[in-house]
Amino acid sequence: MRHPLVLGLSVLAIALIVSCAPKEGAKEAAGSGQAQTAAQTPAPEAPPSGAGQGSPMTGGADWPRFRGPNGDGISTETGINKDWTSRPPQALWQTSLSDDGFAGPCVADGKVFIIDHQGQEDVVRAIDLAGGQDVWSFRYADPGGANYGYAHSTPCYDEGRVFTVGRTGQLNAINAADGTSLWSKDFRNDFGGSPPGWNYAASPVVDGDRLVVLPGGPDANVAVLNKATGETIWKGGGTFAAGHATPTIATIDGVKQYIVFAGKALTGVKADNGQLLWQVPWENACSVNAAMPLVIDDRVFATSNYNFGCGLFHVGRSSAQKVWFNMEMHSHFSSPVLYKGHIFGTTDPGDLVCLAPGSGKAVWRQSGFEKGGLVLVDGVIIAFNGGNGDLVMVAASPDSYQELGRFQPLGGQSWTAPVVAQGRLLVRNKQTLACLDLK
Repeated sequence: MRHPLVLGLSVLAIALIVSCAPKEGAKEAAGSGQAQTAAQTPAPEAPPSGAGQGSPMTGGADWPRFRGPNGDGISTETGINKDWTSRPPQALWQTSLSDDGFAGPCVADGKVFIIDHQGQEDVVRAIDLAGGQDVWSFRYADPGGANYGYAHSTPCYDEGRVFTVGRTGQLNAINAADGTSLWSKDFRNDFGGSPPGWNYAASPVVDGDRLVVLPGGPDANVAVLNKATGETIWKGGGTFAAGHATPTIATIDGVKQYIVFAGKALTGVKADNGQLLWQVPWENACSVNAAMPLVIDDRVFATSNYNFGCGLFHVGRSSAQKVWFNMEMHSHFSSPVLYKGHIFGTTDPGDLVCLAPGSGKAVWRQSGFEKGGLVLVDGVIIAFNGGNGDLVMVAASPDSYQELGRFQPLGGQSWTAPVVAQGRLLVRNKQTLACLDLK
């Protein structure tokens, strides 16, 4: 049955249905292989003349998982350089990437962790944050052609371990000090999971002594594992096709739960036992739900593209009721942020939008942000124009769009959200990862 919120498909949506397939020539990768350390990885490129003279790291915060320490896309750092007109952020180092994609980095323990790709293998790289040299690498088999790159997810660091998810469900726990394997699982073999059309993209999330992942198998909307051993604690949350969004951890009405944006539904899953608490049917033209849901007290905001839209739902202990639903924001995969009572996010056809969650109305919108990711830090938004690689600083204010500065650190298609850690700004396009001085 069609989602009750969908009143009909426009010509645009019908056109998008035709395009709802992986890249031409892309094949689903299969199989797994032995990991290897000390693999050959690209050496960091020399920074531009005069670069590398930025401020030293001083008591900044790590960025240990997708969307930062709290999973909300907001950095706690302050005192950043906001004078980009006369003093744009300078490159401290940069290194080549060969995945031709959009996987994001996390930062912890003085290292940058990112999933690259070489030949028929994914390569988890640990890069020295200060100098840009590779410290170690960890490989596993990922044959087949590219599908908008290879791995799509962001590593998660916790207590000396790095957790990664590959595009066909290869889950690895890696020693962060030396890159050796601690344990591994496979979503398909261990949970009966099936990768969605653009492969697995949801990043792993640590919750206390547990690791939360989304296999999307029979009664495995969510799987919760012992983070130290990989042992399955529970799997549950109903049977849903896997989506692409990373889960949100929240406590609503006294119940701790994982908010999971599955392929065709928005769901709430009880954290202690995997019980499916509530669900909202949510099926766009391509079953692509990729932006992380936002929790606002006892309400959940969600948005997806393909001419679908966004909505706010009041969540009770066993149900979720629509508050409003509209087309003011329909984010493809870039997750919005909630700041001082307003939602900021990018939406097709390429706007940055400030949304009032009470009314669901856009307070302001500005063009020039094609599918760009964003981060909020020190009262400003740093957002990409995903089409040309412009990086734009905007006041995080509902009053009006106020651009504070812009420059182009790498250029080219830049869909991955920027990362702020230890006074540094990490950005990537399809070929390069760069570390910039943000002080």
